[in-house]
Amino acid sequence: MRFDTSEYPKGEKAVDPKRVRRLKMLSVVATCTCVLMYVSYIPQIIANFSGHPVTPIQPFVAMINAILWTGYGWFKTFKDWPVIIANVPGIFFGLFTVITVYIH
Repeated sequence: MRFDTSEYPKGEKAVDPKRVRRLKMLSVVATCTCVLMYVSYIPQIIANFSGHPVTPIQPFVAMINAILWTGYGWFKTFKDWPVIIANVPGIFFGLFTVITVYIH
């Protein structure tokens, strides 16, 4: 199995170093934002435990979405770690939110 070495073409097919830096920064910001999006389920989980259950549809669909994106990142020729890292929390937080809707 091959992994992305983060090496970009050199010579005639070289990628501008500024573009590489911007793309890496964008991947870090997008990964952090995605993780924060899934961590924001904590208030819903607390509401579920407090006896005010939320609808399970949105966290369930978010969990399915996270599973699909994690699979996409995992099965690419080169593992797409920002995509994988950003979506794994969505699997767990989405599942936990759905479970706590029914257990309160």
